[in-house]
Amino acid sequence: MLPELLCSLYPTAPEGQSGVLGACLCGVSVEQLVLMTEAAVNAGVKTTLLEAHSEMGSTEILEKEASESLSNGTRSNVEAARRLARRLYQLDRFKRSDVAKHLGKNNEFSKLVAEEYLKFFDFTGMTLDQSLRYFFKAFSLVGETQERERVLIHFSNRYFYCNPDAIASQDGVHCLTCAMMLLNTDLHGHNIGKKMTCQEFIANLQGVNEGGDFSKDLLKALYNSIKNEKLEWAVDDEEKKKSPSEGTDEKANGTHPKTISRIGSTTNPFLDIPHDPNAAVYKSGFLARKIHADMDGKKTPRGKRGWKTFYAVLKGTVLYLQKDEYKPEKALSEEDLKNAVSVHHALASKATDYEKKPNVLKLKTADWRVLLFQAQSPEEMQGWINKINCVAAVFSAPPFPAAIGSQKKFSRPLLPATTTKLSQEEQLKSHEGKLKQITTELAEHRSYPPDKKVKAKEIDEYRLKDHYLEFELRISLSSSTLLPSLMIIFIRKPVMKFMSAF
Repeated sequence: MLPELLCSLYPTAPEGQSGVLGACLCGVSVEQLVLMTEAAVNAGVKTTLLEAHSEMGSTEILEKEASESLSNGTRSNVEAARRLARRLYQLDRFKRSDVAKHLGKNNEFSKLVAEEYLKFFDFTGMTLDQSLRYFFKAFSLVGETQERERVLIHFSNRYFYCNPDAIASQDGVHCLTCAMMLLNTDLHGHNIGKKMTCQEFIANLQGVNEGGDFSKDLLKALYNSIKNEKLEWAVDDEEKKKSPSEGTDEKANGTHPKTISRIGSTTNPFLDIPHDPNAAVYKSGFLARKIHADMDGKKTPRGKRGWKTFYAVLKGTVLYLQKDEYKPEKALSEEDLKNAVSVHHALASKATDYEKKPNVLKLKTADWRVLLFQAQSPEEMQGWINKINCVAAVFSAPPFPAAIGSQKKFSRPLLPATTTKLSQEEQLKSHEGKLKQITTELAEHRSYPPDKKVKAKEIDEYRLKDHYLEFELRISLSSSTLLPSLMIIFIRKPVMKFMSAF
């Protein structure tokens, strides 16, 4: 899988690193890894159950349940999952913010718990937006991006079970659920820019309902529902009691202000920048930064364009910019998180059009911000460019929604910050497919330039789409070029520092 693809970026396993990645980096052989994996699988049910109850002080009870599950088989697992699901629903010694992490883990027991938990919700006869609001009243959708996304998948499956004739498939339900979450951020977030119209929302979803279209009346109803009332989830009582100075925005969205796990919008698990304290560190060093353009490519005001020096750390898919040198044990400050930049769907290149300073690279982000970074040498500059582009190529999830070519009016698609679920080969095919699609679309776009007599707004729309397609073409070309090399080296040397060549 992709997390293991980049395991060899570390020169040594970082402090606190565990699992396959840490093992690889500490010189464990493939044969040893196989034995470790088998042992972990055999102990998996017990470990998961212990995690589920450790926070409420019932470890000894759960150890007994885990032993029974292992000895009695699947029936005991289901019974244990049912008991835990009931307690989560009733908030029996659990907080609302505890629920999602028990539903969203990537193991069989967590899936059982989620299935049992969702049985407490009867969505029969309810619209999708009504069901999602009803679901969110029970708990806080917090946690890592992948966990939150799995929770929404369980919701989609339950809704389809309750309303099998409302939407064609479970995938269709999940597609609309994701679309509503994205729309919620677009309409109510503070960092998106131009708001999506109903027509654009409908156009974005053309052809994604099992190859067909969703009902326009359905999409209009969903759009108006989200526009008129923001999607929000429940929060813990102690969060409600906090004063405004302790973080009004965090309370409203069910997040924890002092233990930040997301950067950016907290209303959407797909667009938030993931802040994972245990993520891999791929490169670090001093960089000077200059903000050249703000979100949506708007030129940064003159007073905010100055150069500032930071200690940069490329950790996971986030480039952290800190005032002091990186220390693994030191918690990131709010200022550090504010300066952080996500490199998902980003492109780094040499700033050939900037000649005032040497060794300057340009980073264009998914939301079209442009930042200039000065490295200490040409080699360091190229090293940062390669590492950033490699991380973006391997971990960036496919755009959602993808059907931009059928739109009558161009609107930039939202690019999720979630890590891709695709395998190495599937990720490469995705990049190659996108490269072909964008190449064709750009050629068609440029073959029909607007007439000089048309309105200025139409010319601006044409230029915007041209700029988007050209930028995406460069990203796809970079990713399609980098990934095959990474995969070849990975196959030949699966536990070696294969990315050092980049």
